[in-house]
Amino acid sequence: MAKKLVIKVTAGADAPERCSQAFTVAAVAVASGVDVSLWLTGESAWFAVPGRAAEFELPHAAPLPDLLDSLLAGGRVTLCTQCAARRDLTEKDVIEGVRIAGAQVFVQEALADDTQALVY
Repeated sequence: MAKKLVIKVTAGADAPERCSQAFTVAAVAVASGVDVSLWLTGESAWFAVPGRAAEFELPHAAPLPDLLDSLLAGGRVTLCTQCAARRDLTEKDVIEGVRIAGAQVFVQEALADDTQALVY
């Protein structure tokens, strides 16, 4: 079993089920003691902004703010550099604890030993 999990979320409110699945899997992995790195890309980039996760709704799904809080507390959350730039987001615009990093860091994390990468 992989000791680390890297999850890239490419969907936001535009594909709510896919988005919720990514956050749910990441949060369950954190709760299970797995080292988790969640990457916010595409439309999920907006969830790095304070208050935006609270706007997300999906029936029968865990509240996105709760999932994000658990990931910030027990894992790592990264906003894609290019995705942030396309939305005019900087480090001062994002939730405390969210880092902004690019493809080189993603590839480094995804290819590390004992790591499983998932893309939603």
